Amino acid sequence: MILDKFKIYDKTSIITGAASGIGKIIARGLAEAGSNIVIADINITAAKRVENEFLEAGFHVRALEVDITNEEQVNSMVQKVLEEFGNIDVLINNAGIGARIEIEKMTYQDWQHVMDVNLDSVFIVSKAVGQAMIKQQKGSIINISSISGLVVNVPQCQAAYNTSKAGVIMLTKSLALEWAKHNIRVNTIAPGYIKTEMTASDFNENKESDMVRTWLEMTPMGRPGTPDELQGLALYLASDTSSYATGGVFVADGGYTLP
Repeated sequence: MILDKFKIYDKTSIITGAASGIGKIIARGLAEAGSNIVIADINITAAKRVENEFLEAGFHVRALEVDITNEEQVNSMVQKVLEEFGNIDVLINNAGIGARIEIEKMTYQDWQHVMDVNLDSVFIVSKAVGQAMIKQQKGSIINISSISGLVVNVPQCQAAYNTSKAGVIMLTKSLALEWAKHNIRVNTIAPGYIKTEMTASDFNENKESDMVRTWLEMTPMGRPGTPDELQGLALYLASDTSSYATGGVFVADGGYTLP
């Protein structure tokens, strides 16, 4: 039965930055599909709140504090997950930050911070988890990139963010090629404008601004997406339903990149 392929019972999924936003909602979707959930977040207070919420719903979940830009902390997190759950089947590299700074005003530290969190961390976490998946000879890695890795958004200036997300897409393709022989699939979801806690002020307080008006005018569907609209894609890529999909860029943007 096709619906059975979407079930991920007895699998263990690590989702970075899952204490809020897209990460939290994707984690909830995977939990509802049967997966054990590891909420890996630098904000352990918020992560613990999500852990309690998921436990009350009957899910098997663990919140772990980790700075995903710190290789030592990431390796320690992976070891803890393996000790508790025995395996890691799914990794979702979701954590990220935005930065709207004109290049001429951007310091190197500004640039490097975006790269550290958005791109370098994907390498660090994927390497650590990938080593475990290679031993298992199976796994699915899903990187959350952005349409900003495919196009230059307007009217805001965000060169560092765009570059970091383009890097995530190329890293996804490179990992997919290198690790296909280990039965590890690596794909990326590239969302368009999604209304989350982080972007709510843009769509609420600034909904009449030229920036937001431009975003929506350039989106054929005329609205931002919501995190739950990414759950299905994440589950598809995490489950056996997508067993022949690797190196793919799965765009969910309301048509923004069509023109």
